[in-house]
Amino acid sequence: MATILLLEDDKMLSTGIQIALQKDHHKVIPAYSFFEGVEKYTQQQIDLFLLDIQLPDGNGLMFCKKIRETVNHPIIFLTANDTEQDMLAGYQAGCDDYMTKPFSIEVLRQKVMVVLRRFNNGCDGPHLFQYKDLEVNFDRMLVTKKGEPCKLTATEYKLLEYMIINKGKVLTRAMLLEKNWDIDGNYIDENTLSVYVRRLRQKLEDDPKHPEYIHTVFGIGYTFGT
Repeated sequence: MATILLLEDDKMLSTGIQIALQKDHHKVIPAYSFFEGVEKYTQQQIDLFLLDIQLPDGNGLMFCKKIRETVNHPIIFLTANDTEQDMLAGYQAGCDDYMTKPFSIEVLRQKVMVVLRRFNNGCDGPHLFQYKDLEVNFDRMLVTKKGEPCKLTATEYKLLEYMIINKGKVLTRAMLLEKNWDIDGNYIDENTLSVYVRRLRQKLEDDPKHPEYIHTVFGIGYTFGT
């Protein structure tokens, strides 16, 4: 069970999220404005933050930066700001995930479980992932290969992160499409998924035709690592 601060000024949406997360025995603390959120944050220990960006008296990005000054607990943005630049701004402010409205509340429940599990598995230090010559700093959204930065788009990073979280598991094409695009209300076909995987391999692999990181499971999908 986690204590979750839900900063969302849409009271109907907030109520729906509270009901869904309480099914998983989480304690959800609602706040409907920037200053109410700050007040509740300072009054008790919070394990996870769900933040809207556009608030009647402030900005969720600033709230996120304020949190990151003192703690490293997971932050998920819930927002109508859906451009790639908006997503990059969210990740650069320090969020762990980013969901654009309208979204599936059931998918949000799954995301909450994933980020809490990820945080609890690595809460003793910076959230770093290392595999062979690849290193990913999830706190800074920074990917390096042999010590050199790899410049990924927000979509490429999101896809890579999801594969790493599920390292060793076979992820079907349908799973990758749903987790990385469909939940944001955007349609994308399987050919575009193949293009993104190819771009990731070109940036990460020494020999994209013989990948060490992202492996194809023919007829099914992909898996990261061995």
